[in-house]
Amino acid sequence: MAPGPQKKPQQPAVCHGHSRPIVEVNYSRVTPDGYFLVSASKDGQPMLRDGPTGDWIGTFIGHKGAVWSCALDPTATLAATASADFSAKVWDALSGAEKLSFQHSHIVRTCCFAGSSTRLATGGMEKLLRIYDLERPDAPPLQLAGATKGFRNSVWVQDDALIITTQQDTPGIDIWDLKSGAIVRTLPTEAPVSTIDLTFDGRHLTTTDGTTIRFWDVPSLSEVKSFKVGYPVEAASYCPAKSRFACGGSDMWVRLHSYEDGSELECNRGHHGPVHTIRFGPEGREYASGSEDGTIRIHALA
Repeated sequence: MAPGPQKKPQQPAVCHGHSRPIVEVNYSRVTPDGYFLVSASKDGQPMLRDGPTGDWIGTFIGHKGAVWSCALDPTATLAATASADFSAKVWDALSGAEKLSFQHSHIVRTCCFAGSSTRLATGGMEKLLRIYDLERPDAPPLQLAGATKGFRNSVWVQDDALIITTQQDTPGIDIWDLKSGAIVRTLPTEAPVSTIDLTFDGRHLTTTDGTTIRFWDVPSLSEVKSFKVGYPVEAASYCPAKSRFACGGSDMWVRLHSYEDGSELECNRGHHGPVHTIRFGPEGREYASGSEDGTIRIHALA
C-alpha cells in the first residue's frame, strides 16, 4: 500500500505494569461507568485499565502461567482469561475476585463471551471448542470437535448463533454452527490467521494472515476487501465510524490507514518489539496496541 499524506501523530499514552509480552488487549462496550481495557500477558497477570486513558485499575491474581487471551462481557462486570496453566477463569471485574475456574487438559489459547454474558467459549491445544453455561457452572460444557490443530482465536457472531475460530499454523477461518455443533464453512486465507477483530456493531470482521489484512462482512460471511502490507502483520482493527484501520506486526511500528484505499495516514514508532495486538475503542476515539516489549500504547485518533 502506498503511503498517503501523513501528519505527525500525537504522542501515545504508554501503559507500563506488565513484565512480559502483551499478547491480547480488548475494550469493553460503553457502560454507565465508561469503558475499559483488559490485557493478557505472558507474565500471567491480566490487568484492567480505564479505556480512554489506560490508567491502571487492577490486576487479576490467580493464574500460574502465561495468559494468552482476555475478554470483557458486554456489561464490563465480568472478565475472562485463558491461560497456559490449563485453565480459563471468570472474574468479577468490579472487585477483581475470581468467580469461576474451568480446568482444561491442555493450554487454553482463546476465550470469548457470548453477547448475552451467560456463555463463555474457550479453545486451546486440546483441539476442542468448549461452551460453558455461566448460569450453570457445575454442568459439563458443550464440547465441539472438528479442529485438527489447536485454537488461536474465537468470537461469537450473528446473535450468538455462530462462533468464528482460527487454528494454529493452519490457514482459514472456521465457522461453527451452534445448533449442529460442527464447522459448516471455512473461509479461505493464504496463511495462518494471527488475529481476528470484530467491530462493536458485530457487522465487520478484520483478520490478519501473512502480509495480508482482510475485511469481512459478517452477515454474509463474505470478504469485502483486502490489503497487502510490506511486512508480516500480526494484528489489525477497523473503525467503521472513522473509515480507518490500524495495524502492526514484526517491524514494531503501528500504522493507521484509510479503509477506502489502504493509504497510510500515520506511522507510530515507539514499541521496542513486535506488535501482537491492536484494538479500537468503542467510541472510535483511540486504539490500543500491545507489544513484545510489555507495554500498551493508547493512540489518540484525530
